[in-house]
Amino acid sequence: MKFGIDRLMAEPALRKALARRRVALLANPASVTRHLQHSLDALAASGDIDLVAAFGPQHGLRGDKQDNMVESPDFSDPAHGIPVFSLYGEVRRPTAAMMDSFDVLLIDLQDLGCRIYTFVTTMRYMLEAAAESKKTVWILDRPNPVGRPVEGLRLRSGWESFVGAGPLPMRHGLTLGELARWFVRTLGLDVDCDVVTMEDWATSKAPGFGWPLGERTWVNPSPNAPNLWMARCYAGTVMLEATTLSEGRGTTRPLELFGAPDLEPGALLAKMVSLAPQWMRGCRLRQCWFEPTFHKHAGKLCAGIQIHVEDAAYDHNAFVPWRLIALAFKALRSLRPDYSLWRDFPYEYETHRLAIDVINGGDLLRQWVDDPAAVPADLDELARPDEASWIEERESVLLYR
Repeated sequence: MKFGIDRLMAEPALRKALARRRVALLANPASVTRHLQHSLDALAASGDIDLVAAFGPQHGLRGDKQDNMVESPDFSDPAHGIPVFSLYGEVRRPTAAMMDSFDVLLIDLQDLGCRIYTFVTTMRYMLEAAAESKKTVWILDRPNPVGRPVEGLRLRSGWESFVGAGPLPMRHGLTLGELARWFVRTLGLDVDCDVVTMEDWATSKAPGFGWPLGERTWVNPSPNAPNLWMARCYAGTVMLEATTLSEGRGTTRPLELFGAPDLEPGALLAKMVSLAPQWMRGCRLRQCWFEPTFHKHAGKLCAGIQIHVEDAAYDHNAFVPWRLIALAFKALRSLRPDYSLWRDFPYEYETHRLAIDVINGGDLLRQWVDDPAAVPADLDELARPDEASWIEERESVLLYR
C-alpha cells in the first residue's frame, strides 16, 4: 500500500500542483516514506518542490521530548537551512508571521486514532489559521492504526482543550485526512483543503486491523508510542495519566500496563470480573511487576496489570480499552473507596480542571467511578448514544470503505 507521502513522491502529476508555490511541512518523527526516509528530507530531495519551512507538533519534528508538557523551541534545520517552527512551545497556534512564510502546508502526521492525541488539535489550529490567511492545506494521509471501532463519551460543550479539539468520542475511527474533512465541515471553514489519499488501505483486515502489519515499519509518532499494541490500548490507558497509578512510563511497555506499589492486582482483577466481564473481552490481562526508571513511582516496585493485544486472543471488535480502564478504576474504587486515585496537577495547559475530566472531555466518567451506586450499565447508557451518533455523523467524511 501507499501512504499519502508515498503517492506524492511517486506521482509527478500530484507535485505539479505545487510548482512555483512555497511549501511548508508539518510533521513528526513517524513522518517517513516507505523507505524510512523522513518526509522533510524526501520533499527537499524531490528537486521540484520549493520547501521553505517546517512545523513540529508536541514532542518535536524529529522527536526530542520524552514527556508531556515539555516544550520545544524554534530552530533552523541544519540540513536544509529552513526555519522549523514549534507548535508546542511559546505558541500552540501558528502566528501570522509563521503563516506568511508559505503558500501551501503539507500535513503529514501519524495519528493514534484517539481524541486526546494532540496532533489532532494541532491540525485543527492549522486549518483555522489557513482559513484566516487564505493558505492551502494538503493532508498526506496515513492509516488510523486502530481502525474503525468507535468508543467513549463525546467531548461536552465547554470542555474543549489542547487534548480535546471537538465533540469527538475517545476512539473516533477516522484517519487524519477524514478528520480534516470533518473539521472543515463542522467548523464551517472557508479553506482550500485537500487530502492526498492512501492507496489500498485495508481498514479492518487481520492481523493489523488498520495498520499494515508486516508491510510497513512502525516508527514511534511520540516517544511513548513504541508499537501497535500501545496504540490499541491507548484510548483507555491514556486516562492513567490523570491518576496516581503508573501508566508504565519509565518502562519498555508504556501505556500497555498500569500499577502502583500499593496495588493488589489479583484482587483488582477479581473485582473487575465480578462487575463487568464483558468489558474485559478481546485481550489477555496478566498480573505483572515493574519498576519505572522515571516518572510516577520511579525506582519503586509496582504491582499491576499488563494488557496483551498482540496475540491470537486479540479480538478487534470485542476489545474496548476505554471501558476496560474505566472498569479498573471502578473496581479499585469499590475495593478501596478512599484510595487517592485522581491527580490534581496542570495537564496540557489546563490548570483549573482535574486532568481526568480534561482527558474525558467532561466529568461524567469520574462521577461514575466515584458514585458507589453507579454500575457498568449506567456508563453504557451514557456512552452508547454518543457512539451511535458519531458513527452516523462520520459517515459523510469517510474516504475509505
